[in-house]
Amino acid sequence: MLDRNVQTALDANGMTYEVVPCDPLLADTAEFCAHYNIPPENACNTIVVVVKTEPRRYVACLVNATSKLDVNKKLAAIIGTKKLSFAASEETAELTGQMIGGVTLLALPADWPVYIDERLLSLDYAILGGGNRSSKIKLAPEELRKIPNASVADISVPR
Repeated sequence: MLDRNVQTALDANGMTYEVVPCDPLLADTAEFCAHYNIPPENACNTIVVVVKTEPRRYVACLVNATSKLDVNKKLAAIIGTKKLSFAASEETAELTGQMIGGVTLLALPADWPVYIDERLLSLDYAILGGGNRSSKIKLAPEELRKIPNASVADISVPR
């Protein structure tokens, strides 16, 4: 079962998706992919980034497990500052109200920009966190365009 706020956001945005049950002990990306036979390029991670200007702001980024978010060059160029850092796990959980290992770019604060790595759009499907460690969301990458404040951009580099 998805996090209630995530379920509400999916439905409010008119997104077509499938809920994928997940053993909470296997929610972290590498373990999830290995156990459920999911190719790492289809497993997506939501990363919260802190914009350390005044006032302090946050953005959410979605990349797959075969890529890493290029915070210092690509994201900095998009946002217009190099004063960026990854949010700590505790801060991410507190800000999103979601569990680490299940954080998703759905049901985030309405004023957060969301950046989706352009490489994801070429996938046949994407797996996202369900807001908790017991479920994931499977959807066609084009569905991600329905997320408010979402932009598709070149934000990653290969691992």
